[in-house]
Amino acid sequence: MHKIIRVTTIPKSLGGLLKGQLKFMSQHYTIIGVSGEGEGRLDRVAEEENVEVIAVEMTRKITPIQDLKAVLELYKVFKKEKPDIVHSHTPKAGTLSMFAARLAGVPNRLHTIAGLPLLEAKGSKRILLDVVEKLTYWCATMIYPNSFGLKDIILENKYTSSKKLKVIANGSSNGIDTSHFDPDLYSNEDKLALRKELKINTEDKVIIYVGRLVKDKGINELVSAFKRICETRNDVKLLLVGIFENDLDPLLPETEKEIKTNSNIIFAGWQTDVRPYFAISDILGFPSYREGFPNVVMQAGAMGIASVVTDINGCNEIVSNKDNGIIVPVKNEEILFESLYKLVENDNMRNDIASRSRASITDRYKNQYVWEELLKEYDSLIK
Repeated sequence: MHKIIRVTTIPKSLGGLLKGQLKFMSQHYTIIGVSGEGEGRLDRVAEEENVEVIAVEMTRKITPIQDLKAVLELYKVFKKEKPDIVHSHTPKAGTLSMFAARLAGVPNRLHTIAGLPLLEAKGSKRILLDVVEKLTYWCATMIYPNSFGLKDIILENKYTSSKKLKVIANGSSNGIDTSHFDPDLYSNEDKLALRKELKINTEDKVIIYVGRLVKDKGINELVSAFKRICETRNDVKLLLVGIFENDLDPLLPETEKEIKTNSNIIFAGWQTDVRPYFAISDILGFPSYREGFPNVVMQAGAMGIASVVTDINGCNEIVSNKDNGIIVPVKNEEILFESLYKLVENDNMRNDIASRSRASITDRYKNQYVWEELLKEYDSLIK
């Protein structure tokens, strides 16, 4: 059986962002997952996805010595396993594994782009990251942006030529399990119990954010806009589900202070299952600066929630303005505030948008469809 190695920087990506995909592909190919140990999470990936795994430690920062060690380890893995395809996800894993796979003579070197963090970098750091990005694309035989907007950005920045680029299906790295993200799975009793636990009244409107609590996700603007909502209404809650990453992309001190002191802001931390939190929410606030193809926006849509998202690639492909959500400019706190406030105030408008949200996802982004389209790509490359 032909062999494919899938590589991510950390096992959370291998088993989370690609959940179910490796198991599906293992029906057709021998699949090996490569990632860091991640405190035992890699073994869980092996069990849940029913695939072999190999641990290679990679960092998410610029660490030349560790990076060279990882390249050597990846090279050894590729020479030993002799895969037909190496397919990487996440920035660091892409750079290291594409370079190692080229050195090892792997015939098909594929990398999925799910966002470009470097777009927010400045000065010498941006120059360095641009060089690294071009090196990754040069080493790869195919690049898969996970949105059409991201493909355009790659071409605009001249990272590679159009012949190396392809968007699989309608975008997204993994699609979404719409039978799993289904609001009908949660009864009124379930929702009331969680609201009570979080001290949210039954009549309160809930704006939810799910993801990393960092500057690049627009959290400074979201919290500031919500603070303004609180000036006129006390029956609205901001529910933050995620983790801070102060070492990589810290929030403004005043934002952190507001999160800690505003009684209408509920910090729920990182949650293994975000569905119950979507189930008790009315609006998704997602003012990110950059994305590939955001799972959170698909999840919220599948759960039947009206979304307010920024006009960036991925978001503006999932959301059609005033149809299944509202699209606002990036880094524009004023319009973000106006849009969130409008959905809070106007029940008819919010419910009308929410009524179209689930169908907009089930029609285009079911994970089975994305997997089958990627399988066709693998088949065509190997044959």
